[in-house]
Amino acid sequence: MTTRDRILDAAAHVMRTKGLARATTKEIAKAASLSEAALYKHFQDKTELFLAVLKERTPRDLTTLLGSLEPGAGEIRKTLLTIVETAIGFYAETFPIAASLFSEPSLLAAHNQALQRLGAGPHVPGEALAAYLRGEQEKGRLSTKADPRAAADLILGTCQYHAFLSFFAGGGAEPEALVATLWEGLG
Repeated sequence: MTTRDRILDAAAHVMRTKGLARATTKEIAKAASLSEAALYKHFQDKTELFLAVLKERTPRDLTTLLGSLEPGAGEIRKTLLTIVETAIGFYAETFPIAASLFSEPSLLAAHNQALQRLGAGPHVPGEALAAYLRGEQEKGRLSTKADPRAAADLILGTCQYHAFLSFFAGGGAEPEALVATLWEGLG
């Protein structure tokens, strides 16, 4: 196992158990049995480390999935179901990590600035999904009456809500039902 892998495994564990706001680089280094300086040889800051955890230690990487979609390939409804299932899983896995940021406005602001610097953030999946939907419209496979960005926001917002509910009430509607209902407006 490489040093980078040790850092990512430790960071994923600390961030999931303590939340991003309370996960310090010192604590992550300790969990990896490394010096804090070793972390900075691999990652510029905690936000870069957080993004690497999302991408490399989250089984369902939503941004990678959405970036790989090709308009015109495959059945749209099946693709939407894959997106919904992946997004629900992704948000359920990452919600405990990111939720603590909202309790500290200055930390949230600093985190947002770091995300902007890195070209990342919660808007990226929505933009990628909107681009896919727009591409399907251009190919004549989706209704042009629907706004792709609004549809992307509705899809991902519903997935976030579903994941949020899973912590309190066991989740929301089944992914198939979400896609079937959405399909009535898009198809």
